[in-house]
Amino acid sequence: MADPILAPSGVTPPARFTQAELDWLPWLEPLPAADLTDRHRDGLVDPARAKSDYFMLLARDPDILGARTRTDKDIFYNTAGGLPRAERELAAAAASRFNGCIYCASVHARFASTFSKRREDVQRLLNEGIGVALDPRWDAIVAASVALSRTPPAFGPDHVAALRAAGLSDAEIVDVIAGAAFFNWANRLMLSLGEPAERPAA
Repeated sequence: MADPILAPSGVTPPARFTQAELDWLPWLEPLPAADLTDRHRDGLVDPARAKSDYFMLLARDPDILGARTRTDKDIFYNTAGGLPRAERELAAAAASRFNGCIYCASVHARFASTFSKRREDVQRLLNEGIGVALDPRWDAIVAASVALSRTPPAFGPDHVAALRAAGLSDAEIVDVIAGAAFFNWANRLMLSLGEPAERPAA
């Protein structure tokens, strides 16, 4: 593994949670593009991810990255049944807001807004935090996601009952759990490897 590197001077960290597109700066050297092998490319799954410092850093262990990426894609893109995409993204955004991962929260809040057309409600989650009241269905999703993120045993029958009362099927409840649990782990990984930064003005 390469020696740790410092973030570039002059970087402006985000002052608050946002739906704006952010940069992410690694504290360790990503794998150079010239060093990519077929095994690394298989781990990246999507060739476009070779442009991301985050995925190129994780590509140093391509087998684990491949499993991580395929799990991610199955949770968020395999929407033929179960929870609508917007609410999968809401679960991830709520976990990220609780964990303080500004970068992940920005990505998944933006997707939640895009697919739900409820940008103002999503922004309220970012601004006001996990105690915000949105509507019974979204509140149940946020509460369940936060409980799982706080510590998995904090999630229990009351959260399942609230999700069912809000109209979620068992398959949809599984999707809430998957989205929140995956990003509870992903937040901790990203927070330990680098930091978010505002994008320079064009």
